[in-house]
Amino acid sequence: MDDALRDLYQEVILDHNKRPRNFRVIEGAPKLEGFNPLCGDRLTLYLKLEGDKVADVAFQGHGCAISTSSASLMTEAVKGKSKQEALRTFDALHRLVTRTPPEPAAAEVGKLKVFAGVGEFPARVKCATLCWHTLKAALDGQQDRVTTE
Repeated sequence: MDDALRDLYQEVILDHNKRPRNFRVIEGAPKLEGFNPLCGDRLTLYLKLEGDKVADVAFQGHGCAISTSSASLMTEAVKGKSKQEALRTFDALHRLVTRTPPEPAAAEVGKLKVFAGVGEFPARVKCATLCWHTLKAALDGQQDRVTTE
């Protein structure tokens, strides 16, 4: 990855960390807790479904810049998608940060491409994926707290 692209990605991550999108409570929506004991990231994910569609999704919590920006970008990426589309996005993001083949196509990850460099730092993968594992568990109907361990 060239330096200009890396700088742009860092800018996007920092922006979503400082001004996270969908950082709020959705009153009356089911919620699920996520926790990364390695670095202390915690979030509460609120997920409102209408049929098979993600009608609204939001989060609250605290964590490192990677964790917060990932949750912010995730909410933007899955809102309005079907459960299956959201799960495919989860899979693509997971392959991107864990560097698991096949590498996801640009169309599969969109703006989430900013997390491509996370794979260089294995300890940070859990930070980037905490919200995604929590989303997957919520879509699967799980009610127990999600942990990265």
